[in-house]
Amino acid sequence: MLCSRAGRRASGSAQLKLRRKLFISDEQLGRAVQLLHRRGVRVRVVTDEQYMGLQGSQIGLLRWAGIQVRHDQDSGYMHHKFAIVDRRTLITGSLNWTASAIQSNRENLLVLEDTEYVKPFLDEFERIWEEYNPINYRFFCKDGK
Repeated sequence: MLCSRAGRRASGSAQLKLRRKLFISDEQLGRAVQLLHRRGVRVRVVTDEQYMGLQGSQIGLLRWAGIQVRHDQDSGYMHHKFAIVDRRTLITGSLNWTASAIQSNRENLLVLEDTEYVKPFLDEFERIWEEYNPINYRFFCKDGK
C-alpha cells in the first residue's frame, strides 16, 4: 500500500528520498522504487554499510539499477526511518521496510504534507547525504597507517 501510494503521487519531477537504517527487503517495494527511478524520478538512498549486502536486501539491486546509494562509516546504527517525496511529503514511523514488518508487525506510519514537519527531515537527509559523500570516507588512520 505504501508503494502504490508513493508511486501514484510521485510525478516525473519528483524526488523520492529514502532515509533510514534502510534495510529494504520487501521485493515489491524494491521494484516500486526501481520503477520510479526508470520513470525519471530522482531517488537517493542512505543506509547502514552493514545492511547493503545482507541476504534479502534490495539495496544492491537499487544500486545496480543506477540509484544513488550512500552508506555510513560509523560504528553506531542509523535508525532513521523516513522517506521524503517531492520535497513536500514525509513518510515516517516505526515501520521497518521489510516484507515481514509490512505483512506481520504492528507498526505505525505517518504521512504528512506540512512543511513544518517535512523541512527538518529534509534538512537532516541533506546533512547526512553530504556527510556520507564517498570523498569523505576514511580508509586510513590519521597517522597514515
